[in-house]
Amino acid sequence: MTGQIHDISPLVSTRIAVWPGDVPFSRDVKLAIDDGANIDLSSIQTTVHLGAHTDAPSHYVADGPGIADRELSRYLGPCQVMAVSVEPGARIRPDDLTGPIVAPRVLFRTGSYPDPDHFNEDFCSLSPELIEQLSGQGVGLVGIDTP
Repeated sequence: MTGQIHDISPLVSTRIAVWPGDVPFSRDVKLAIDDGANIDLSSIQTTVHLGAHTDAPSHYVADGPGIADRELSRYLGPCQVMAVSVEPGARIRPDDLTGPIVAPRVLFRTGSYPDPDHFNEDFCSLSPELIEQLSGQGVGLVGIDTP
């Protein structure tokens, strides 16, 4: 693989917001070099839906495959980032696209979830019509900057 990998993930910390009712991030330090131990040992507890992540089909389809059954190549490679401007809480529709789709992976930048440490409910989402159109154009991965 050539090119660069751009990590746009929000910082995972105790401050990061989770879906209301889900398990927030916490870290339990068992040993710390700063306290005289020879190594750092800790565990974390949190939702698997923390920060930037990929949902396996099992998250939204009954009997769908889990993430361990997905090929990593699906998530690596050429990607198009498209900024869209829609009303807060709106679904992005095909007419909202700002240009042609030119890559097999598309990430939508809505700006409607500006602070990952604060959960807001008026974020944008993807319409079924948009997903159908993108799938018909050969797009195999779609992402968005919102929960």
